[in-house]
Amino acid sequence: MGRNTRKRRTPLATKVVAGAAALALGGGGLVWANFYASAHEENAGHNRTKSRGTQVATINCPDVGQKLTRVPRNARKGVARELALLDRQITDAYTRLAETRQAQAGDEGYVDNAILGPLKSKRTATLDRIGSNINRAGGKAPRDLGRFARCQGVPAEQPGDGDGNGQDPDDGGQDNGGQDQGDGGQDNGQDQGNGGQAGNGPVADDFIDIEDVQPNSRDLPNGLAANGDGGSTGSFTTQCGTNENALRNSDNVIVAPGVSNGAQHQHDYVGNQANTAFASDEDLANGETTCQNQGDRSSYFWPVIRIQDGTQDIDQGQPGGGQDGNVGRIVAPTEAELKFVGNRTSDVVAMPTALRIITGDAKAFTNGLNNANTAWSCTGFEDRQVTDKYPICPEGSSVVRTSAFQSCWDGQNIDSANHRTHVDFVEADGTCSNGFQAIPQLQVRLVYDLPAPRIENGQVVNPFAVDSFPEQLHKPITDHNDFINFFDEDLMNEMVDCINSGQDCQ
Repeated sequence: MGRNTRKRRTPLATKVVAGAAALALGGGGLVWANFYASAHEENAGHNRTKSRGTQVATINCPDVGQKLTRVPRNARKGVARELALLDRQITDAYTRLAETRQAQAGDEGYVDNAILGPLKSKRTATLDRIGSNINRAGGKAPRDLGRFARCQGVPAEQPGDGDGNGQDPDDGGQDNGGQDQGDGGQDNGQDQGNGGQAGNGPVADDFIDIEDVQPNSRDLPNGLAANGDGGSTGSFTTQCGTNENALRNSDNVIVAPGVSNGAQHQHDYVGNQANTAFASDEDLANGETTCQNQGDRSSYFWPVIRIQDGTQDIDQGQPGGGQDGNVGRIVAPTEAELKFVGNRTSDVVAMPTALRIITGDAKAFTNGLNNANTAWSCTGFEDRQVTDKYPICPEGSSVVRTSAFQSCWDGQNIDSANHRTHVDFVEADGTCSNGFQAIPQLQVRLVYDLPAPRIENGQVVNPFAVDSFPEQLHKPITDHNDFINFFDEDLMNEMVDCINSGQDCQ
């Protein structure tokens, strides 16, 4: 995730992923660093304006959830259900987009009239209900919610405008002509060539040979203790397995509580075993855990990785699986390291029970890069990090995906209306701004044994990809990670003492 929207912005044109953290091996230890776009991305912007008649590849709608920063607490569940309905409406429209290529070819107004127009009408009604929910609960709904009803069609390689909220067509958003950066993927019978076993990605351009990535190209300090003096230099590692229980669902109790299949993609869960869309804090507090230390009942979850080799998994025809464009064989990580570290300028304070943190953005392809926080690499090459590409690793090397969570907390809230503004990343000097307090930073490192994809004639053979919302086309930039704190008080205090005293504990 980049800086929260109240922070300074980085122009999308520079391809900067602000605040994203990458894990590298070097100098005999783990070195964390923020990163900018690597050298291989410098010439990626070979944009070519397309004609208005060009068929669109996906649908971009304003991410209303990120705009709702003030929602009364007793209205949040109702609003969350309506936000999930907005997501489902986009999915249905995307499905219709993919299934009507022949009709689109014969009528350049088909997408606007038959897909985007009806979608706007549905979204308008849903947005009206969101406003009513907020107002009935004593809040004040934004007066301009209706302007977020309009969506647009864009080519496969044209992401959002970079403000973390998707392009707003009413604010001068790009028309359906868009830009083409050359998706070059498998067409699988789809005229647009969106690739992938289900026709919605990934494509060849989503991959890069890790040996073609420049080492140490992302080396900005991110304020971790290892990079500074006088801070909290210890660490605490919790051992919770690699999801040997194969506990998965397509819910998201943080973003869409009470909504079955609210994520529309499968998550791997380690730690707490009670995590479903319908789990209360009490359910989670009393849930069983896979963590060796039973005092850690926290929930750690992330989108699964699948190999698209022509095979299917048990959710082939199910919500979150094949019904939502997520196909192929699910592969669990062979390693899952969950590590908490300190702050380079100060001690850390205990996390509150039930604190929720999401890092990264599941909709970063259409939202833009403001909240993106991705880091892909290979074992033996972890000084080389990529953000918007999946790595092709050499023989004997495994795929690595890493996440570094926000480590500044507002000192009051365990969540916020948009699930972001109650936490933040440290500033460049390692401090927390706006009166926020430093908390232990969760770092998640996942390792996967995956067959290396091959690029043949501009197409990718046997690709792997993270699960995603269908219209996000399985782009690597959409990777994200979720955490809900349910350490018991004694163990949390032990973690804090360990980190502040400079010890490495587990």
